[in-house]
Amino acid sequence: MQVPLLDLRAQYAPLKAEILKAVEEICDSQRFILGPAVESFEKDLVAYCRSEGAVGVTSGSDALIIALMAEGIGAGDEVITTPFTFFATVGAIVRVGATPVFADIDPVTFNIDPAEIEKKITPRTKAIIPVHLFGQCADMDPIMAIAKEHNLFVIEDACQAIGAEYKGRRAGSIGRYGAFSFFPSKNLGCFGDGGAVTCDSKELEALLKIYRNHGQSKTYIHEYVGGNFRIDALQARILEIKLKHLDSWSVARQANADHYAQLFADAGLGDKIVLPQKASYDVRHIYNQYCIRVKDGKRDALKNYLAENNVGCAIYYPLSLHLQECFKSLGGKVGDYPVCEEATGEVLALPIFGECTAAEREYVVGTIKNFYK
Repeated sequence: MQVPLLDLRAQYAPLKAEILKAVEEICDSQRFILGPAVESFEKDLVAYCRSEGAVGVTSGSDALIIALMAEGIGAGDEVITTPFTFFATVGAIVRVGATPVFADIDPVTFNIDPAEIEKKITPRTKAIIPVHLFGQCADMDPIMAIAKEHNLFVIEDACQAIGAEYKGRRAGSIGRYGAFSFFPSKNLGCFGDGGAVTCDSKELEALLKIYRNHGQSKTYIHEYVGGNFRIDALQARILEIKLKHLDSWSVARQANADHYAQLFADAGLGDKIVLPQKASYDVRHIYNQYCIRVKDGKRDALKNYLAENNVGCAIYYPLSLHLQECFKSLGGKVGDYPVCEEATGEVLALPIFGECTAAEREYVVGTIKNFYK
């Protein structure tokens, strides 16, 4: 048997006719930049995320950048975030000229630890970017309380968490901004790069729309130095179609996670494998990734064994961001963030996509059990 880490063809097949018809309509209209397709998708995204505004942009990376730009964040400012995330979270901070400041993570959820945030605040701190990693929200109530106390704003990096919930509130509707990625491998993915920013007011929505179009509110009249952050109409139309199915796909991922839990329990691997854990607070986990922790230094050996037996898997993430070569000027060293560094040596993602079959999941766990024989 071969089990891929992700197979988007099974998701695409039942939507193929509708998507191709929509693509043909866009091509016939020749309206490729902004326009009605983008506006319609943004309206649907506001309703889905339960936010006050939403603006389609070119990627999740640019979603973070444009939110920082809209707040005037730059040289001399500090932004607190996690060292255990995809590069774009920290890259966005550096690209606007600000300084990233790291806070260690919670060992259960892999998300930023609010208690560690408090320790890192200085007079130069302007913002906090918690990441809702792998599809589970960070503990937002204490983070928002810290932000309010110190007059900071919060950007939720929800690039892996569209549809996730924290105490009944959707990811991207809690902070001032939410950043989303529609990279093809995401739970809601387009056919290329794409992203969106949600925000907590219509005023911010209007400002973000100016920033995404070179800082102009009228043609050739530039109020700000913005950028070319416009989502393509083709991608917006595809996303609008797929958004209608997102909740059913999330339910399938949750069911797959429950099945994995039973399979691992039956296999008796509890002393060797730590399964993804839900937070102690009320969450809706949408499992963008299903990341186990492999104990006793055997993660890399297990990864190789799974690959040899045709099981797709991946390491998210092998090196903490404070130890990356490009950030060496920040002075990070081994031991600075021990919880994060432990995770980088243990985490391994297994197939969790909605169309993954019971037989495929059984093969995955059976292969892991054979590894330990």
